[in-house]
Amino acid sequence: MTVERYRRIVEMLNRRQPDLTVIMDGVHKAHNLAAIARTCDAVGIGRIHAITDHSRIRLGHKKASGTEKWVDVSVHADVEDVCQELRDEKFRILAACAGADAQEYDQIDYTVPTAIVVGNELDGLSARAIDVADCSIRIPVYGMVESLNVSVATALILYEAMRQRRTAGFYENRRINDEEFVRLAFEWTHPAIAAYCRRNGLRYPALDRKGGLLKPIGDNETSTALEFFARVER
Repeated sequence: MTVERYRRIVEMLNRRQPDLTVIMDGVHKAHNLAAIARTCDAVGIGRIHAITDHSRIRLGHKKASGTEKWVDVSVHADVEDVCQELRDEKFRILAACAGADAQEYDQIDYTVPTAIVVGNELDGLSARAIDVADCSIRIPVYGMVESLNVSVATALILYEAMRQRRTAGFYENRRINDEEFVRLAFEWTHPAIAAYCRRNGLRYPALDRKGGLLKPIGDNETSTALEFFARVER
């Protein structure tokens, strides 16, 4: 782990958008999920959701180009359940579909907590996903085809969300909480040690300015790590 890579990880965590996510409804193929996950990583999304009957579906290393290290995929059996969970966290649910009453995607405010539900390549969004959403959004097309590839459509929507959030200053200050920040920084810089600590119920040691391990200091390990990251941010 070089100092430059460690600082890049810290900078990336500082730009994470915990209140922006994607729900992919009816996932059948991992490569579709991987394409969307790569865009999510690019705009600062750290967790996405997959509605699928395939409980083993995951981001493969080759398909996702390493995105599986940075983006968590929560797998669900039912779209209504995950939408309700997110709504309880004050997310607004947007269904990406070409319905008659859908609003154009660039007329939406993405600076509020937002979950975007997209469908699969074959069937699009399920009726249940559309019904449970707060509103529908669409991308206008003027050719003979009626819609874009799902990963392309998702990228367009997410980059509009990123544009609005950059204008609002959302990428200028860290938005994830201290505990999440410290946990991810350690797990990404020292994955083997992190796995050992989890297996044995141990706290993660604090890190120095270069991402190296500091000697644990009893019950002060977590606070020491928080103090360190506060110094890095300055």
